[in-house]
Amino acid sequence: MPRNYMDRFIDSIEWVAAAFVGIVAVDIFATVLLRYFFSISIPDSYDFGQLLLGILIFWGIAATSYRGTHITVDLVWSNVGPKYQRWIDVFATLVLLFVVTVQTYTLFDKVISTREANLQTFDLRLPVWPFFLLAWLGDVAAVLLIAVRTYRLLFRPELMARPAIQPIE
Repeated sequence: MPRNYMDRFIDSIEWVAAAFVGIVAVDIFATVLLRYFFSISIPDSYDFGQLLLGILIFWGIAATSYRGTHITVDLVWSNVGPKYQRWIDVFATLVLLFVVTVQTYTLFDKVISTREANLQTFDLRLPVWPFFLLAWLGDVAAVLLIAVRTYRLLFRPELMARPAIQPIE
């Protein structure tokens, strides 16, 4: 099946989320390695770790929200027919869209207030607001992907088919 622009856009957001996982892992690894073996501390490593983890969380929300791979409780869903499963999925996705949209709105206010307050990291005195902006962009990506998921659940459910579980041989 040929991949359209929307699928490529979704994949690119997932790649950005994966890149932030790698950045956080490298930051933690380098910080621990340098501190343990060489007694060297990277300036602002604690601040960077916190800020990068925040960015990772918001981009992770974007990546998992579209695929529906976040933690779910499917007690009711698994005991109803496909028609009702689809409507449960639509309802849950609409609730998620509302919650993440409100979260995105409030996080933008936090980006602006952090910039206006001129918050900086402790050692290097770097501004913190660009990290908040990157996290906010992840939240915007989540809203976009959840909206696409909602559209596809309502009008193109064949694009949202869950992959069949492959038996372990």
